[in-house]
Amino acid sequence: MEKIYTNKAPDAIGPYSQAVVSGGLIYTSGQIAIVPASGNVEASDIEGQTHQVMKNLGEVLKEAGGSYETIIKTTCFLADMNDFATFNEIYAQYITGKPARSCVAVKTLPKNVLVEVEVIAEKN
Repeated sequence: MEKIYTNKAPDAIGPYSQAVVSGGLIYTSGQIAIVPASGNVEASDIEGQTHQVMKNLGEVLKEAGGSYETIIKTTCFLADMNDFATFNEIYAQYITGKPARSCVAVKTLPKNVLVEVEVIAEKN
């Protein structure tokens, strides 16, 4: 198992890796809307947070040898299911291959963000 780290995505806020690679697959930890350089949460709205989450995922995937195009499964967590349509619209701008997906509403997310996304992808 290979642990993945890039300074182009936020550091883990707990005892875990940004991603691991095992058996040719990339398993990312959930990414939230933290801006890597500042450590601050990006924006207070679902649009800004979703864009930042997708950028963070892209950087982790790139470091691990994958890309948005190699994603085979996503798991999405929303603090409010009323944000579902807006989230979907932005998600579709980044993840165009229509991988398998789960999307659930949760009571709360780390740092009180509105969205978190984790993925499983193949290495290029």
